[in-house]
Amino acid sequence: MLHPIFHLVATQPQLLGQHAQAYGELLGTELSTQAAFWGRRAILSALAVCFLSVSLVLAGVALMLWSALVPEPRAALWVLLTVPAAPAAAALLCYGLARHRSAADAQAFAELRRQMQADMALLRELNAQ
Repeated sequence: MLHPIFHLVATQPQLLGQHAQAYGELLGTELSTQAAFWGRRAILSALAVCFLSVSLVLAGVALMLWSALVPEPRAALWVLLTVPAAPAAAALLCYGLARHRSAADAQAFAELRRQMQADMALLRELNAQ
């Protein structure tokens, strides 16, 4: 005797097509959700790199200015430290936001996994009969 799944495929092949189409739609939905998350993460990471580069350039300029202000470098020291610190803080903020894992990221492809587990349980149940 044939396995029940083969009997179903032989008698009603449109059900297999509908099931595959539903899996495709579910996968497309999950991928679009993850693509938005990955895009946001890529933009924030690029911003962090840009801000860090600006901060390093400004730190180099501040160091050159500090060495040029030999008579009284302490008068402008707070400005020389604050100017490169602002983009460095923005870089840290962007990096932190890029690395932050949201609840949606933790549940990536959870619905697809759940559906596959349900299908496998159904196949095991049919196999046990």
